[in-house]
Amino acid sequence: MSQTRVDWIRGITIRQPWATCILTGDKTIENRPSPGWLRGLYLLHAGLAVDRTALRLPLVATTIRGRQLERGAVIGVARLADIHPDDGSCTPWAEPDRYHLVFTDVQTLALPIPIQAGALGPWRPTQDLVDQVRLQLPDLHAPEGTS
Repeated sequence: MSQTRVDWIRGITIRQPWATCILTGDKTIENRPSPGWLRGLYLLHAGLAVDRTALRLPLVATTIRGRQLERGAVIGVARLADIHPDDGSCTPWAEPDRYHLVFTDVQTLALPIPIQAGALGPWRPTQDLVDQVRLQLPDLHAPEGTS
């Protein structure tokens, strides 16, 4: 197996239930303390940790109802389209005094791919992992001029 790292796509680890909320398309932002993120494609990795308090929030409970909360696996792909500071009116998912990572073009993997990855900051996936994702999302490809 190749451990070569890929430059055209990154990974982001998100605790549950937040990762599943993004996967549904209802939660279009991820709240982070820093704006230091590159726009582009990201593998959505559901971390091992679960935010138990969030499970009791009505907005979250409604969004995840009936869904499996995968942990320790890549569960989808999304495009980070924008990053902006909290403006007080972004979405009901916004947290004050945070930067909002705005995700679009969310695609769900039919079969989550277990991996032991993921700092909460951006990380670079291996070529093997990207190849596994491409088996499920064959139209996923590097932008022109990248490898």
